[in-house]
Amino acid sequence: MSELKLPTEKVSLPSKGLLYPKDNPLSSGEIEMCYMTAQHEDILTNSNYISQGTVIDKLLQALIVSPIKYDDLLIGDKNAILIAARILGYGKDYTFKYKNQHNQEIETNVDLTLLNDKIVDQSLFNSGINEFTFTLPKSTNTITFRLLTHGGEKAIEAENKGLRKIDPTKSYDVTTRLKYIITSIEGKRDLKDIRDFVDNYFLAPDARALREYYNKIQPDIELKYTPEDENYTGEGIDIPISISFFWPDFRS
Repeated sequence: MSELKLPTEKVSLPSKGLLYPKDNPLSSGEIEMCYMTAQHEDILTNSNYISQGTVIDKLLQALIVSPIKYDDLLIGDKNAILIAARILGYGKDYTFKYKNQHNQEIETNVDLTLLNDKIVDQSLFNSGINEFTFTLPKSTNTITFRLLTHGGEKAIEAENKGLRKIDPTKSYDVTTRLKYIITSIEGKRDLKDIRDFVDNYFLAPDARALREYYNKIQPDIELKYTPEDENYTGEGIDIPISISFFWPDFRS
């Protein structure tokens, strides 16, 4: 049986690889993934992974064939891999429930192959460099910032966890995320200067403007569904992602 090989597929990344250094395999703009096997389903039932909240990441790491560092993945690219993994494992049709404007629970089905990459202005990208310049509208300070990777998200989660141990009554999510996104303030790249700015001088309107610009330029896959209802006037429903997304028969 050793001569048997798992079938694989190439998956295109929303970033097109443009924001990765040239020597990073992700700069090719695609990765190779294998089809899901029964052994991969064991990952989905691993109680330790489930309790730690790492089960989906463990599954994706097992499915990726390309020699990449998982922590290097931009979040939008990771989302595209997540969708591809579901399609390769259990097909393109995904059934879930949502509540309409009358608070009625509706069951719907989405063809995951029809999800499109978000449209972004790639002329703003400097090839091979994950950094952008933005002038804060209220204070007029100029900052540079980066798009978060999986590794960055892990670091934010770890720092917030430590801060909550010190004072569980406070939330640090917004400021911690800003500290990891911003790479310089008025040309100063020292982490101490960046953290001091975020903690003491970052105006709320400027923080909001940065978040909006960040979301606008971040390559990603559109994880929204627009109901086929002529009375629906919203901007789309977020497609729910959980263990059952990968394993439709899963019962927690």
